[in-house]
Amino acid sequence: MNRCLIKKEEVLGFIEKCMTTVGTKPLHARSLAEVLVEGDHRGHYSHGLNRMDMYVKDIQSGICAKDGEPMVKKESAATALVDGKNLLGPVVGNFCMNLAIKKAKEVGIGWVVAYGSNHFGIAGYYAMQALKENMIGMSFTNTSPLVVPTRGTECSLGTNPISVAAPANNGDSFVLDMATSAVALGKVELYDRRKDPIPEGWGCDATGKLSTDPKKVLNGGGLVPIGGSEETGGYKGYGLGMMVEVFCGILAGAKYSKNVRTWKVTDSVADLGQCFVAINPANFAPGFTDRMSDLMSIQRRMKPADPDAPVLVAGDPERTAMEKCDVAGGIPYHINVVNYMNECAKRIGVSELLPNDNLISD
Repeated sequence: MNRCLIKKEEVLGFIEKCMTTVGTKPLHARSLAEVLVEGDHRGHYSHGLNRMDMYVKDIQSGICAKDGEPMVKKESAATALVDGKNLLGPVVGNFCMNLAIKKAKEVGIGWVVAYGSNHFGIAGYYAMQALKENMIGMSFTNTSPLVVPTRGTECSLGTNPISVAAPANNGDSFVLDMATSAVALGKVELYDRRKDPIPEGWGCDATGKLSTDPKKVLNGGGLVPIGGSEETGGYKGYGLGMMVEVFCGILAGAKYSKNVRTWKVTDSVADLGQCFVAINPANFAPGFTDRMSDLMSIQRRMKPADPDAPVLVAGDPERTAMEKCDVAGGIPYHINVVNYMNECAKRIGVSELLPNDNLISD
């Protein structure tokens, strides 16, 4: 598989240029670019550059607002309800997480929910902001209905991701960032773009049967919850997806379940519901980071079933991905993704394209 190594700064500049070309405010474009590149840097290619064309389309069509800033509609010492003003998801997410952290500094916890938002990239980006303040961070969002619930026959829930970040000693941390579906839709899209079959258990076709053909999952089928079938615990992933919906669409008064617009169909505003939480461990038992370090050490030091596959904790695979990028001096993108995004850029009049000549092999 051929990949193209591109410096982070080049990808950041490319995304910013594409977004400002279609009318996005420079600061908003920068917020989006930083989230997308961070996703790629951490190895979550389904939520990085691969998504740029969707944001361009949302701004270009006018279905996502170009101007304005999020607004607090209701708040208490520890909580807030925010109107995202239909702005780009990262703009709303940064505003809400900053507010949650501010409240956590003052009263120990900040719980902020938003309506009128849009797709915000990787959920972990926002949860990890709390780590800078030595706090626990959490973030959640609902999405377009892409998941078939246990015993169901049609998509009625989103991939509804969960992220929890907790600080440990010496810059170490626990960072959980996961969809409540078996996999994020973007990963299926990546396999489709590369013309590769997907692993069994990621999604089903229009009849509800598991399929390894990404096109059948994307066209008429759907994703399945974590756990897959009812017999293998799919109802647990289904329950987690519902929990996220409670925190987001229901609590914020945003769209929810089948009321959220169809994925990538810009016939109506998304009005996504999102939830951001910051918790200050200093308001609880002392020694939090010591215990977190110990908890993670217990897992990591365990004798593995496979000597070549050590026991990891959430966040470890991403750290490995980032280290590889940093050593290589850039992010390795599949050449098909680079070429696809360059074509998108050309269509909107951007001439400063991503370099596609620094090819490396996996």
